[in-house]
Amino acid sequence: MEDTDRQSVYNFIFFTNVLRILDERHMTKNELADRSGVSVSFLSDLTTGKANPSLKVMEAIAAALEVSLPLLLESTDLDRETLEALAGGRVHTSLPTGFERVSVVLPEYRAFQVKKWGEETQKKLRKISPPPNAHK
Repeated sequence: MEDTDRQSVYNFIFFTNVLRILDERHMTKNELADRSGVSVSFLSDLTTGKANPSLKVMEAIAAALEVSLPLLLESTDLDRETLEALAGGRVHTSLPTGFERVSVVLPEYRAFQVKKWGEETQKKLRKISPPPNAHK
C-alpha cells in the first residue's frame, strides 16, 4: 500500500472517530473549535475528508475531546474488509495476529470486566513483544 493510500485511510478513520465522539457527546463543531483552537472551517473540511490534518492539529483535537490520539487513529467501527477496500490493500496494525482493538460504550459494571480482560491481555502482549529497550 502506498503512503498516500495509508494516509487517506488514517484520515478517514480519524475524522469518522471525531464525528462519532462529537455525536456521542452531543458536541458541536463550534464547541470543538473553541476547545481545540482549530477553526470551524478546517474542522468542516476535515470531517468531509477534504483536509489533511497535521500531527499538531490531531493532538489538539484529541486533547479537546479528552481521548488519546491513538484511539482516534486506530479504533474504528469499520470492519477489516471495508478498511482494506478503502486502502486498496492490506491495512497494517500495531497488534499481533489474533488480537483486535475494540471500542465500545458499556454500563459501568460491564466496563469493569472488560477493563480486567484488557489488563490481562496487556500482560500477555508484553510477554509476546516487550517494549523497546526493555532488556537494558
